[in-house]
Amino acid sequence: MRWEMGRRSENVEDRRGMRVSRGVVGGGLGGVVLVLVALFFGVDPTVLLNQGSPVPAGPPARTAPASSTPAEDRLADFVRVVLAETEDTWREIFRQAGKTYEEPRLVLFSGSVSSACGFAQAAMGPFYCPADRKVYLDLSFFRELQDRFGAPGDFAQAYVIAHEIGHHVQNLLGVSQKVHSLQSRAGRAEGNRLSVQMELQADCLSGIWAFHADRTRQILDAGDVEEALKAASSIGDDRLQMQARGYVVPDAFTHGTSAQRVQWFRRGIETGSLKNCNTFATARP
Repeated sequence: MRWEMGRRSENVEDRRGMRVSRGVVGGGLGGVVLVLVALFFGVDPTVLLNQGSPVPAGPPARTAPASSTPAEDRLADFVRVVLAETEDTWREIFRQAGKTYEEPRLVLFSGSVSSACGFAQAAMGPFYCPADRKVYLDLSFFRELQDRFGAPGDFAQAYVIAHEIGHHVQNLLGVSQKVHSLQSRAGRAEGNRLSVQMELQADCLSGIWAFHADRTRQILDAGDVEEALKAASSIGDDRLQMQARGYVVPDAFTHGTSAQRVQWFRRGIETGSLKNCNTFATARP
């Protein structure tokens, strides 16, 4: 991915190295386990934790962590560029639709973090919190993406960020609110189905970002799309369940199969059109 010459976003809070005290959120270890069930790429921890009042959003931004390596700082710089790319892309898409894009903030943390959606640990993976409109990311997840899931490459990492920004877009468009309202009245199987549709739409939205960012600023190198597709495939529910249990339980899917995640990211990056990302219009997304 061609990113070194890109603009750096100012909407990054660097909380790496900060100590965070756990509040009474999500039932302690039980709450952590519930989130881990969703594995990675969760949309809103409050949906899984079923918690009540949000906790404070955490400490103010800091420009540099207490200690970091040059490699970590380069990765943090990469995150700022990708975030800026999403800002530029979605601002223009919203402008063309007669809307105003409200930029989210991205919080870099290490180990654990306090958000308006509650206390979170790095093992939960990256997530978007609609209560404070922030994306939370521990950079160690990128190492996990490469080593555990076999999906290396900078564009695989960019896909992760763009997916979470996709949840922010859903929040701005009112999709998140409608889905959460339906889930509150639905049974477990139906709630999971809605979650799958929402996650697959975020995959499609990440593809839309890539389509427009490359068309406008030529960010893609040879092999980049394959990196993202491999990342999407590596975190499909069927593959993760088979690795963890040795068998697959479709009714427990919350993010979609590997084939579905690849299909919807590909649809976004090949068409660049929001109208082609309506995962809710099909019985089987």
